[in-house]
Amino acid sequence: MKEIDRILLAEDDQRDVDLTLAALTEINLVNKVDVVNNGEEALDYLFRRGTYKNKESKKPAVILLDLKMPKVDGLEVLKQIKEDKNLKTIPVVILTSSKMEKDLLTSYNLGANAFIIKPVHFEEFIKAIKEIGSFWAILNETPEK
Repeated sequence: MKEIDRILLAEDDQRDVDLTLAALTEINLVNKVDVVNNGEEALDYLFRRGTYKNKESKKPAVILLDLKMPKVDGLEVLKQIKEDKNLKTIPVVILTSSKMEKDLLTSYNLGANAFIIKPVHFEEFIKAIKEIGSFWAILNETPEK
């Protein structure tokens, strides 16, 4: 039986973390979700440094990445992921409140797989996360790790 891959959620807003986890739970997603709260922690997780140095080496099925995070912003995290030969095939979904065209273009130019603006209304946010989780964690096929 195929092992279920984890999802990495890089988000500094605890309310958005809670909503995302609740939405993924509602669709009975069996993937475990690892949460990091800033860009530096996301990079440590992915490159197995610092507190994550003993983490298993298996890559996440998908990364849900906020752009506006402390320490290292999401665009820099995305850039480092897509420049690394071992990480570049991980799908990265930008999940942000930014509506700036510059952020959209830069994200895609750096290799983002999707760019989703966080809906303001609770019900729309939950629906968006359910759809993201269903597609990227269940339906999408990625290369062997």
